Amino acid sequence: MAKIFITNREGEQSEIEGEIGISVMENLRDNDYELEAICGGQCSCATCHIYIDESWMDKVGPRNDEENELLEELDCVQPGSRLSCQIEFTEDLDGLALTIAPDE
Repeated sequence: MAKIFITNREGEQSEIEGEIGISVMENLRDNDYELEAICGGQCSCATCHIYIDESWMDKVGPRNDEENELLEELDCVQPGSRLSCQIEFTEDLDGLALTIAPDE
């Protein structure tokens, strides 16, 4: 399995073995990280907001229109803001570094 490096809301760093073929949100949720993910990955709530490390932005790809609309409603949006439900975890993302965004 490929690794995901995570900084939680308290600034603590850890890593998990990510499962290829499911979303980053599912990987975080399945490993008991503090994401509400209320909509279960339907891109309708923004409770799986994360910040992608700048060095990974090109590999992760751009936001889609629905994701942009939801993120525009948040106060803590940054250039690396993404909804983790919209990122499929692939082998190309082995070593992905992210930070879990503050709860709004």
